[in-house]
Amino acid sequence: MTIVFKEEKHIDKNGLKALYEDVEWYAYTKDLDQLQQALLNSIYVLSAWENDQLIGLTRVVGDGLTIIYIQDILVLNSHQNQGIATDMMHHILEKYKDVRQKVLLTEEAPDVRHFYEKNGFQSSDKGTLVAFAKMN
Repeated sequence: MTIVFKEEKHIDKNGLKALYEDVEWYAYTKDLDQLQQALLNSIYVLSAWENDQLIGLTRVVGDGLTIIYIQDILVLNSHQNQGIATDMMHHILEKYKDVRQKVLLTEEAPDVRHFYEKNGFQSSDKGTLVAFAKMN
């Protein structure tokens, strides 16, 4: 298996739909035009490809100088636990190594906490951090 990483914001709707629905992120696929626009408005998008198939994606929003927010990081179920998400995360953390605040918000799920903690993130329910979110 040869995985190619691309720094490209223009990704076909069908590929996005297949990836996001495979990981059951259906809220994103209700409006594929909006999802495409969200990628275009992101400061950075890194995607993972096997041949012509989109198998992973992560995107970053923020100012890129003082704060980044890792908005999405997802990999097809068939390709999970192969280091693809870790490679994408390492790439982002290296690219934005001088940015003080690196933030993400995710749902609690099996292996989620372990993945982020092994990549240097601290949960806001530990230590001195506090987090707030308002979801519509």
